[in-house]
Amino acid sequence: MDSTSLIFLLLLAGGVWFWLSSIRVLELARSAGREACIRANVQFLDDTVASIGVSLVRDAFGRRVLRRTYRFEFSETGNSRIEGRVVMQGESVESVTMDPYLVVT
Repeated sequence: MDSTSLIFLLLLAGGVWFWLSSIRVLELARSAGREACIRANVQFLDDTVASIGVSLVRDAFGRRVLRRTYRFEFSETGNSRIEGRVVMQGESVESVTMDPYLVVT
């Protein structure tokens, strides 16, 4: 096996790892967004989150991990779309924030 084939296989393996990791973290972020909406008694719209950013950060142990930011939409009345964000650090939820909304009683 020549060095070009080895480099190609390593890049391919890295791409597959990143893709599988991204799918796993996307599902965790979607669950975190849905749970935040349930706790806030609002509707989680479209049952999805969308990636809006990726950066490299250090975790509590000093290891480099990816910080991924996702956005989702929710509605308190069904007539509006309000944005929320889920920030994932590695495979852990770092934060879930929701833009201000009208509390319906």
